[in-house]
Amino acid sequence: MNPNLIYPRVGDRETVYLKNVVNDPSIIVGDYTMYNDFVRDPREFAFNNVLYHYYVNHDRLIIGKYCSIACGAKFIFNSANHKLSSLSTYPFPIFYDEWELDPANVTDAWDNKGDIVLGNDVWIGFEAVILSGVHIGDGAIVGARSVVTRDVPPYTIVAGAPARPIRRRYDDDTIAIIERLRWWDWPEEKIRGHIQDIQSGRIDALEL
Repeated sequence: MNPNLIYPRVGDRETVYLKNVVNDPSIIVGDYTMYNDFVRDPREFAFNNVLYHYYVNHDRLIIGKYCSIACGAKFIFNSANHKLSSLSTYPFPIFYDEWELDPANVTDAWDNKGDIVLGNDVWIGFEAVILSGVHIGDGAIVGARSVVTRDVPPYTIVAGAPARPIRRRYDDDTIAIIERLRWWDWPEEKIRGHIQDIQSGRIDALEL
């Protein structure tokens, strides 16, 4: 195992370990999280997929470990949110030169809803859209082309536009065990020794 690889699959230039291709300090990615893109260069994730993400807002994209992000998924940040409390949705403050406004007030053009945060072992489907301020819990799944406007609880499948819960992946007791085990924080050798148990859903074997 080598979490420092860019391309973890031999001969595959469509799949990358995302942490190793992102240089923006406001995008934080955990080990082994992967992004696949068969349309564009996956190394350009920060440019093509993280949108309206301007330094002036100090907002962050935080992604946990062992996440799977499918081709075309988009993360839409705060500068896309025209201010709803204004009488007009027109973003006057960004045209401060034209209207002789104070450039220090440029962020008054939009509503700031905060960071986008993905937990660990999250799966984001093809061309899904995650909006600013959304937190997605560990083990959650976002369906293809969904638009996620609200927080997603751990181990919940959501889909649609706007995304709504479809079902939970496990019962409360099972979710509590997984969250307590936090297998994604284990040493790599321990994870490798339990891959078959993880794949087969043998939680009892993970508790040994």
